[in-house]
Amino acid sequence: IAAPRCFEIEKKLKEICDIPVFHDDQHGTAVVVAAALLNAVKVAGKDKNVRIVLNGAGSAGIAIAKHLKNVGFTDITLCDRFGVLHTDAENMNEAQAEMARVTNPRNVKGSLSDAMKDADVFIGVSAPGTLTKEMVETMAKDPIIFACANPTPEIFPDDAKAGGAAVVSTGRSDFPNQVNNVL
Repeated sequence: IAAPRCFEIEKKLKEICDIPVFHDDQHGTAVVVAAALLNAVKVAGKDKNVRIVLNGAGSAGIAIAKHLKNVGFTDITLCDRFGVLHTDAENMNEAQAEMARVTNPRNVKGSLSDAMKDADVFIGVSAPGTLTKEMVETMAKDPIIFACANPTPEIFPDDAKAGGAAVVSTGRSDFPNQVNNVL
């Protein structure tokens, strides 16, 4: 169920059900990304103070951002096809506007490329080819790349590594380090 409808349905189900409500595209992806990121920061010699750029502000991206905040990551900047989400951005739905208020601590504005400068982590749940080797080259030393768009990732592993990535994963089972959803 696509955003923003999935958020409305989830809210209503939580109100009327006395059982946990779990949407795999949201919560399942968030759990796996958080687990993978906790391990990746150790491998890359980083900690929870990393600068994270999350591209894709739909059901998965918003759930990932919320869950990463819950596990202690605080520096998260969300982007969508219009660019960085910030409190003055246009074209945001209600869920995106809510996230703009609690993410992007440096008030970055502009494009994905602008957000990527000096970032430690890229998490993509967006569209094929949205991340380039040149963008990876502008990131902090030993960046972490989770290019999870399926079936074609935001960047292929060889290109991410050529840009300097220390840890690379995709959402595909035919590449090493699959980061997808729980189910």
